[in-house]
Amino acid sequence: FSQQSADEYIQKFLLEKFNPKFIVIGYDHRFGLNRQGDINYLKWYNKKKEFEVIEIPRQDVENSSISSTKIRNFLEKGAIKNANKLLNHPFSINGTVVRGRGIGKGLGYPTANIEIRNTTKLIPAEGIYAVHIFYRKQRYDGMLYIGNRPSIEGANSRTIEVNILDFQKDIYGEKLTIDFIDFIRGDEKFDSLEELKEQIGKDKIAVLDILQKEKAWNVQLEAAQETTPLPSVSVVILNYNGLDYLKKFLPSVFQSDYENMTVYVADNGSTDTSIGFLKTKYPSIKILDLEDNHGFAKGYNLALEQVESDYFVLLNSDVEVTPDWITPIIELMERDKTIGACQPKIKSYQAKEYFEYAGASGGWLDTLGYPFCRGRIFDKLEKDTGQYNATSEIFWATGAALFVRAKLYKDLGGFDADYFAHAEEIDLCWRIKRAGFKVMVRPRSVVYHVGGGTLDYLNPRKTYLNFRNTLFTILKNEPKRKLLWLIPARLILDGVAGGLFLVQGKFPHIKAILDAHFSFYKSFSKMVKKRKMYNEKIQKISISNTPNTEGIFRG
Repeated sequence: FSQQSADEYIQKFLLEKFNPKFIVIGYDHRFGLNRQGDINYLKWYNKKKEFEVIEIPRQDVENSSISSTKIRNFLEKGAIKNANKLLNHPFSINGTVVRGRGIGKGLGYPTANIEIRNTTKLIPAEGIYAVHIFYRKQRYDGMLYIGNRPSIEGANSRTIEVNILDFQKDIYGEKLTIDFIDFIRGDEKFDSLEELKEQIGKDKIAVLDILQKEKAWNVQLEAAQETTPLPSVSVVILNYNGLDYLKKFLPSVFQSDYENMTVYVADNGSTDTSIGFLKTKYPSIKILDLEDNHGFAKGYNLALEQVESDYFVLLNSDVEVTPDWITPIIELMERDKTIGACQPKIKSYQAKEYFEYAGASGGWLDTLGYPFCRGRIFDKLEKDTGQYNATSEIFWATGAALFVRAKLYKDLGGFDADYFAHAEEIDLCWRIKRAGFKVMVRPRSVVYHVGGGTLDYLNPRKTYLNFRNTLFTILKNEPKRKLLWLIPARLILDGVAGGLFLVQGKFPHIKAILDAHFSFYKSFSKMVKKRKMYNEKIQKISISNTPNTEGIFRG
């Protein structure tokens, strides 16, 4: 491949051989003759949009960037501990046990000769290593030799031999996996087999010492992990005259099995007895009295300004949660720090075998900026048969049960308060994606949503907010060139929707669309200013040179 130009490599190798839909490439990867190709070249080459380029951003360990070149160099020098640190796991080889000359057995250290059939497999530097051997799902300690056996007469080829400690079985023809733990010494020539035997005895002592220390370290690490507090999670429920929902669904929230959880209810100026009920029945709940109805977007912004936590969970008051709904998502987000937001699987409270309208199993966006969900297209809901059970990257996560990193929420400016309600989570997730972060769905976590609990789906007010706010969203987030044709196209398509409402006799919804357009025109310059403001916030925290476009349907 090194003699192919970047164009030849892309066309003749990547495209003709694999016909990929996605090409995943490291941020600093180079390819082609003289290393002329990189991620920007790949994107430039993809003028016809034959595939999607996904960038792996820079990852650091102790302020040093991880790269395959560094790992290879460490392995070739025998610097196993350094290589393992960058890999985040022990370097390993797989091989088959073959017959040797039996010299190790004669020395009192029987070895299994390992044949590596993968001729391209990188083998570490010659020498002695402390290793773990995996045989039939059991782990054994051992010491491994790589080299040409310079002390053995007639030996002239490199071998890989492993002495499995406290092991007596006949394993010829069996497959072993060997994890490299540490380097003991380089290969040496000894004047006699007695000297070699004496040195092997010293090597064994060194190996046992290293593996014992490793075991003790792992025990300490496990103990530390057990005592390390879980990330703090603040479940924040925004309430407006939702007394009945609080009575019905708060018990399920308090049955959550996540230990480091605090529950807040932010009250948007309710005129019912919600606050009195909470103070009497749930004295442990932290009440945030917002004194007025600020809507979903501004209401949450005001509430979350008063909350300190590692993670925010924005939960609708009409959602019933399951006991283990928090842990799977927090575990996922802790493992991958590039995940900015996540949602559980959202199912219908009334028909629990079906997905629910608001979010289902993760939100996508089409090329015109229209949102849809896995499990729901327009108003058609799918039955949940496990078809969307895989943890997947999506474009937007529903605000009905939205997990988001608290710092990221605040750094990006939270929700746009001008939305009042509806589509604000799509706008926020779009900013998260533009900063290079991921938005995920974790279907192992399941909640049940009543839907329309705060504003009925058939309410003209909801039609107004949805049509206006989606126009706000594309104006602030789409590239400028695309906006030149997209906004006129969307206004025309909104007119088509108005014609459908006319046929259906839904005249208040026609008025809602017109009002949405007039509000959009009136707010146009304000949204352009916000576009600039949000762009600046995104640039400050971005982890990638290019936006994350996973979850956009281009069909």
